[in-house]
Amino acid sequence: MKVLRSPDACFADLPDFSFAPHYTTVRDEDGTEIRIHYIDEGPPDAEPILLLHGNPTWAYLYRRMIPGLLETGRRIIAVDLVGCGRSDKPAEKADYTLARHYDWMSKWLLGTDLKNITLFCQDWGGTIGIYLVSLHPERFDRVIAANTGLPLGEGESDFMKMWVAMMRDATEFPWQMLEAGMTARLSPAELAAYRAPFPTPDYEAGIIKFPLLIAVQEDNPGAPLNREAWARLASFDKPFLTLFGELDPVARGWEKRAQAYFKGAKGQDHQIIPGAGHFIQEDAAPELVAHITRFLHAR
Repeated sequence: MKVLRSPDACFADLPDFSFAPHYTTVRDEDGTEIRIHYIDEGPPDAEPILLLHGNPTWAYLYRRMIPGLLETGRRIIAVDLVGCGRSDKPAEKADYTLARHYDWMSKWLLGTDLKNITLFCQDWGGTIGIYLVSLHPERFDRVIAANTGLPLGEGESDFMKMWVAMMRDATEFPWQMLEAGMTARLSPAELAAYRAPFPTPDYEAGIIKFPLLIAVQEDNPGAPLNREAWARLASFDKPFLTLFGELDPVARGWEKRAQAYFKGAKGQDHQIIPGAGHFIQEDAAPELVAHITRFLHAR
């Protein structure tokens, strides 16, 4: 497997992003070494809050939340999924499968040996993160799901049909979709920061492939994996909170399913955040920090 690595120069002088990089290397099933980047702030012996992003973003999405979350006294870790951010990028679209994403991030989790985790996850970060909870429930103390879901091959929305069809033969990522999905007004420098990990379209194979991996179709190869995970999650009884954006067109409605399914979701202060779109971390960072902080102390 050929792997690309975004030059460090791509990440110089990004606005509001002075966090030091950290790396863990995992080995793919074919023997290829893949370096995964993460931010690691706060006391190293504190219980961690793990932040997982979606497509086509990276840990930069959490820059507005990390300072407030550090005030909780926790260790704050924000990971770049493989193919995103400062993590390595397999060069071919065929290199990316849902099974591989699950395997890469499971190896990262075990390699960092995180325990007593509070997971905050959005978009693909939720699909992958909730799958990790199903595999390693003993490592997670609580989960916050935002604008995400674990698709089970039960059908596509009109939005998803459009998105998958648009990306099936794409050779470049349509970056205008990122800005269209945010209600927050980003500066040109902030928008450039989201594109910084991808100096040319050669680096974009992973973010182009993500839409085709969403297991909404019955015959999608990832659907059986997700159904197995969903069955395992029936016994996960730790606190589970949903914080969804009012204007999110992608995962709307999944929060109700999660609230009904997860034992730990009963009685929680679930929220639909007014005016927030899909990239809720940009649209409602202070509100998210406040809800997470209260959730850390809820019983």
